[in-house]
Amino acid sequence: MEGNGKEKAVGIDLGTTYSCVGVWQHDRVEIIVNDQGNRTTPSMVAFTSDERLVGDAAKFQVSTNPANTVFDVKRLIGRPYSDPCVQTDSKLWPFTVVPGLNDKPMIEVVYKGEKKQFAAEEISCMVLIKMRMIAEQYLNCDVKNAVITVPAYFNDSQKRATKDAGKIAGLNVMRIINEPTAAAITYNFCGWKQEKRNILVFDLGGGTFDVSIVTVEGNKIEVKAVGGDMHLGGEDFDNRVVNFCVQEFNRKYKMDLSASPKALRRIRSECERAKRSLSSAAETVIDIDCLFEGQDFHMKLRRAKFEKLNAELFDKCMEIVKQCLQDAKMSRNRIDDVVLVGGSSRIPKVQELLREIFDGKELCKSVNPDEAVAYGAAVEAAVLNKEYFNLVLMDVTPLSLGIDVDNGVMKVIVPRNTPIPTCKKGSVTTRYDNQTRVSFPVYEGERPLTAHNTLLGEFILTIPAAPCAVPNITVFFEIDPDGLLKVSARDQGTGRSNHVTITNEREKLSKEEIDRMVADAEKYRKEDEDLKNKCLARGALECYISNKKERVREGERKGIIQTAVADEIMKNLNVAEDWLEENESAGLDELQEKLKELDFP
Repeated sequence: MEGNGKEKAVGIDLGTTYSCVGVWQHDRVEIIVNDQGNRTTPSMVAFTSDERLVGDAAKFQVSTNPANTVFDVKRLIGRPYSDPCVQTDSKLWPFTVVPGLNDKPMIEVVYKGEKKQFAAEEISCMVLIKMRMIAEQYLNCDVKNAVITVPAYFNDSQKRATKDAGKIAGLNVMRIINEPTAAAITYNFCGWKQEKRNILVFDLGGGTFDVSIVTVEGNKIEVKAVGGDMHLGGEDFDNRVVNFCVQEFNRKYKMDLSASPKALRRIRSECERAKRSLSSAAETVIDIDCLFEGQDFHMKLRRAKFEKLNAELFDKCMEIVKQCLQDAKMSRNRIDDVVLVGGSSRIPKVQELLREIFDGKELCKSVNPDEAVAYGAAVEAAVLNKEYFNLVLMDVTPLSLGIDVDNGVMKVIVPRNTPIPTCKKGSVTTRYDNQTRVSFPVYEGERPLTAHNTLLGEFILTIPAAPCAVPNITVFFEIDPDGLLKVSARDQGTGRSNHVTITNEREKLSKEEIDRMVADAEKYRKEDEDLKNKCLARGALECYISNKKERVREGERKGIIQTAVADEIMKNLNVAEDWLEENESAGLDELQEKLKELDFP
């Protein structure tokens, strides 16, 4: 959906571990810093006894509140609770995930003393609202329009769920674009060249891995092939180290800390820090005081050990790169640049293996791996918002799409890596004599049998009775620029037709659920605003008391204020100070009234 150029449009990289927001401003992209001065914001939400925290504030308190601090929701969004990945991840997370209606995973936390359940879309919405607020504070205006990025290998359900999260956050999601495609936009924009170049975008983030082969020529960006793994990233490298530390702790002290969420979270934080350190150092130390039952934990971790623990995962990344080259029908020597994106692309062993594949080619590090995706999304937002015109973008669909036409065998209508938007058609007929209904289950995936692929939706076409194989039915698959799918079928003999816009009825949010979540999001936003104003009022009162005491003492010393008057003022100020200590839960009105009472010369 295009904007009108009058309202600002932002690009948001909604990451597994960190998110980032950019905006087109003064003929260039600005990556916007948050209230902590950081250019990326943790994709975390925490719930406490009296407030909800998002971003850095949530991360700061995670060690003391692990069971109610939610992260990694990108690994939940658009998936059923029974998904093997959800089951595996749930065992590693300190927060609780339970099955909801229609097998939807729900995150269970304690908020303000009550148990609450949130869908992944709601948590993602809270992060998106935070990114929106960061942009609004910088731009000093409301922000409604946004381009949001997703991994190239996200399926239809995951893309729709992400779009729902944007809607709940009050955003007009102008487009969903693939993360490596956004990075390719950044590469092209920052190092614009007229001549044709083939680039491979290697995007290894916190929770997902994408590879895209893209041809850029002037202002034209054409995706040739994509590959990836939705469950491969920095979190998985951390998990290998965490498991190793748990085993070492057990071996040294004969204690199993795997059932302690707090201990696991402390280990995970330290392992993440160690991983980052090993990108520039040969070894580091994991040192945690009183980790479990009073026992400290101290262990040296060498880069070689880290690489050994993750060798299988690194090799998997390289196999995906090789497969993507095959899919693009492009030899490795035709790749002009290998562009690194995502924090985990900094890992030295990953870079070494990549260089080996490309015969020692130097890797392109001209774009910031943490900001490249948001930067490209901001450029695309400017294009859709009619603020910038010099870009032509052609993406592809990452997974094959088709129907079950014969005993569980998948008939592919749209092969993977087909350029989008597109409309493809195929012909089907009946399997039985006098068949009056034809079912069209729609699948996404690369396996020959539909049982091994993802069911996206299903619809029925009613036809007149006829002998087997006589009816001629045409199936149309239409994919929009967001990569979202609509399927229709038409009986050529009668002209009857039916269609379905794929929504994945089992996992999608209903209109009522979205409306409720929008209302909840507004309620939480108002609660956050009220809490912020209360904190500011309390701070103003504390500051007033402190400054007033200092001025009174100085006035008394200089003889400007008589001692009796000074004593009376100090008495009132001390009473107010005691009142503050005794009334931690005082409301905004009470705090403002107390300040008025004290506001005397």
